[in-house]
Amino acid sequence: MSSAATTAPSVDKVDGFSRKSVRKAKQKRSQSSSQFRSQGKPIELTPLPLLKDVPAPEQPELFLKKLQQCCTVFDFMDTLSDLKMKEYKRSTLNELVDYVTVSRGYLTEQAYPDVVKMVRVSQHFRTLPPSDSNEFDPEEDEPTLEASWPHLQLVYEFFIRFLESQEFQPSIAKKYIDQKFVLQVLVRQRDPRERDYLKTVLHRIYGKFLGLRAFIRKQINNIFLRFVYETEHFNGVAELLEILGSIINGFALPLKAEHKQFLVKVLIPLHTVRSLSLFHAQLAYCIVQFLEKDPTLTEPVIRGLLKFWPKTCSQKEVMFLGELEEILDVIEPTQFVKIQEPLFKQISRCVSSPHFQVAERALYYWNNEYIMSLIEENSSVILPIMFSSLYRISKEHWNPAIVALVYNVLKAFMEMNSTLFDELTATYKSDRSIENEELTSRHRAPPPIPPLASILAALRRQYTSFTCVVNAVVAEVLAIPHCFTAWKSLLR
Repeated sequence: MSSAATTAPSVDKVDGFSRKSVRKAKQKRSQSSSQFRSQGKPIELTPLPLLKDVPAPEQPELFLKKLQQCCTVFDFMDTLSDLKMKEYKRSTLNELVDYVTVSRGYLTEQAYPDVVKMVRVSQHFRTLPPSDSNEFDPEEDEPTLEASWPHLQLVYEFFIRFLESQEFQPSIAKKYIDQKFVLQVLVRQRDPRERDYLKTVLHRIYGKFLGLRAFIRKQINNIFLRFVYETEHFNGVAELLEILGSIINGFALPLKAEHKQFLVKVLIPLHTVRSLSLFHAQLAYCIVQFLEKDPTLTEPVIRGLLKFWPKTCSQKEVMFLGELEEILDVIEPTQFVKIQEPLFKQISRCVSSPHFQVAERALYYWNNEYIMSLIEENSSVILPIMFSSLYRISKEHWNPAIVALVYNVLKAFMEMNSTLFDELTATYKSDRSIENEELTSRHRAPPPIPPLASILAALRRQYTSFTCVVNAVVAEVLAIPHCFTAWKSLLR
């Protein structure tokens, strides 16, 4: 993660599949989320000299005055108002960013509350106003962009440099950067550029303030639980997962029960949400980080993925298969043995998928050298699970590219264990032969229906009364099910 965000972050999706919307109208792109309300009065700021133009002893005091000036908030919805003062504030913020980067001795104890105050009143830690539609979809709808971004970006730049300064003292700053401040950082933001800066800010706070670490983890846990089980609306999931990737990497061993529970109860269920494609890469990275820390977590992780395996969304299946390959790249052989049967039963179903991308992604496992070595060591278990699907697909699949991949997999299996391969081939052909015979017998022509007149004549010779004849006819019909249709047509 970079020390400071310097450019507007991109919002590329993790996968290239687009989901067609079933809604009739798309949400309009909001132009601003600013809560500033103009009072109709022009704002005047008294110009101050540049920090570099005053003697060093006077710079700390001038630094505080400039911070106080930058607490002024302008109306960016009115693009023509206060143009001169807006430009003055922007140049002052640029000057402050450069000053905290290269200067020394400016960070007195009096500066801490003023810095935090400037960050708070700049209104970039706030809940955004409701959107035009309650069905805002981050995959399809345009994000809400902050009109005051030219100033907010510089405030973020300044605050990040402030946190990274060699003179920064957490013992003083903890009076002002507290749990309430962290909650404001974690508030939902729709502007993707702002989320990227907030990610860096939160990561720096986590690294500097040991007393806030447990609180930050707890709040991220709560956000994810609400996202999974209640709202499915939170735009900063990918950014929070990026922070978690670094946090997990720094966990001490052995892992605490709290961390293991977070993996099983929070991260695994995140795979169930509709918008998985927006943050799947970051989520998979966190999962792999956990497994590299503690390989014994491999079994519950894979069983959890199999439990939540998508049934009707082929795009998500492709993502799940990609994540499984990342896990198998770091799995230990002892852990592989524990999950090989349920794992390859699912892979067998994926190989048989009519969606060629799902089948292709599953068959690519055999191009991975490490996975191939694991399969070869356990071919006596895996080959019987996979053989039936592979042999059938080689004869029936509609896509020639999939058939070619299947032939390569069958060839690899044959080279691994030729004896078992021949046995399975013979068993498969024998079973198919029996099935074909049973299918043929079901379609054979039924025996001819006895003529009605001959049946009645025989019945009259046996029975004298009419009631007995009727009862005998009914019994005869019930005894010959295939005659029922013919009898009905005759009765009509």
